Amino acid sequence: MVTHVPAEAHGDERGALLSFIAEQRGGVRRAVLGLTDEQASSRPSASELSLAGLVKHVAEVEQMWVSLAKGEPPAVVRDQTNWHECFRLVEGETVESQLAYWEKVAAETEAYIRSVPSLDDTFALPAQPWFPPDGRVSHRWLCLHLIRETARHAGHADIVRESLDGRTAFELVAEEQGVVAEA
Repeated sequence: MVTHVPAEAHGDERGALLSFIAEQRGGVRRAVLGLTDEQASSRPSASELSLAGLVKHVAEVEQMWVSLAKGEPPAVVRDQTNWHECFRLVEGETVESQLAYWEKVAAETEAYIRSVPSLDDTFALPAQPWFPPDGRVSHRWLCLHLIRETARHAGHADIVRESLDGRTAFELVAEEQGVVAEA
């Protein structure tokens, strides 16, 4: 972890969970700092992952999970025919547009989590072979899952960025905060 998440106000579990989600979003967001769409779309490591694709993926996944919790259809439906588009920019998309979309998704996530009566309330998991039949999860589980999902991809983003130009997460935090590194 390269940034500090302040302690929650006493008894503000939602605030703590949302702060950790935001901290992990920052790790992915910072990984594209100062890059062109072309640079962010490149795949400089052994992986097929690009920074632009990671930004797009985490935004879509967060939106999908919150929609699922709300009992609404996701904004983007992915299946075998278009899954590959989840990890790359397509016609008309830019890193900037994906970051703006993610910002909107993040605001919706926060508003939703703050509005649920209890983090113990549950919602149904989709009928997929990797979920238990008739499975349900809590809103607390949703927050923890978003932390895990975003953190995993923030780590990927660190590796891809360092493979691209040698910049590390620590350097990008310093740049974002306007701190001049000592020579």
